[in-house]
Amino acid sequence: MSNVFDQKIVIPGGAGLVGQNLVAILLRQGYRNLVVIDKHEANLAILRRMHPALVTALADLADAGAWEEHFVGADAVVMLQAQIGGTDPLPFVRNNITATHNILSAIQRHAVPYTVHVSSSVVCSVAEDDYTRTKREQEQLVAGSGIAAVILRPTLMFGWFDRKHLGWLSRFMRKVPVFPIPGDGRFMRQPLYAGDFAAIIASCLRSRMAGQRYNITGLEKVDYVDIIAQIKRSTGARSILLHIPYGLFHVLLKTWALFDRDPPFTAAQLKALVAHDEFEIIDWPRIFGVQPTPFAEAIQATFNDPEYGDITLEF
Repeated sequence: MSNVFDQKIVIPGGAGLVGQNLVAILLRQGYRNLVVIDKHEANLAILRRMHPALVTALADLADAGAWEEHFVGADAVVMLQAQIGGTDPLPFVRNNITATHNILSAIQRHAVPYTVHVSSSVVCSVAEDDYTRTKREQEQLVAGSGIAAVILRPTLMFGWFDRKHLGWLSRFMRKVPVFPIPGDGRFMRQPLYAGDFAAIIASCLRSRMAGQRYNITGLEKVDYVDIIAQIKRSTGARSILLHIPYGLFHVLLKTWALFDRDPPFTAAQLKALVAHDEFEIIDWPRIFGVQPTPFAEAIQATFNDPEYGDITLEF
């Protein structure tokens, strides 16, 4: 095996939240041969501006194309491509299913020896929506492909470059005088810091563990309303937190979706928020040799990091 830092690592879907964090961390660790393939032109451009020496390719992975050539000579693949939100079911199928078929074919055709597949904790969820259904099918495609792979199932993530989830909530909070919270806001979450998750992926690339599926859950259980309060403290936002009935909140989101074809927060995601899922907590700090970042410290780093705190990806 070549020097670990010279190994060619291909990252499909690497211009999103996890990919941007992963690239930053791998480069800090000394990796020099990273290839990011993504169809989001603006976010790929952000990645290139921060890391000019990075090899990037603008491509829709649901379509066959020249992007497959980047798998030649690859030592590992980190599969990050995914459709997370939206109201149209077709992008979920294209990005979570069709693209996965194409990537697995490229891995097999070019005999790439190792893969890290980023699944999601929703595969164990009680929720039923387009994201959950397609992520379950995606994970089964990887598990049944016969390739050497580890499957990681993270919970809700936040961190640098967060354009959705907590990142969007923080920007919305800073723009409005009143911030609405559904019901009492006591919906338990287990948020995972993307920096910690990227460190776990890096650990897998070094150890080459394969054949396992790991639920990677935030170690601290935090209610949604307390997450919002921590964001307010860390960002210095002045908006008033206002509790409104769940039903009214749901109607507002449905109305919003009539005017926005890709809303940052949907009625389906609200339903998942209140689903009362509690995910398994494993000793991932020991398994992967990663020191977890306390939640409050991670929130502070997310919004106040001098290098990456002000960089926001596009929808």
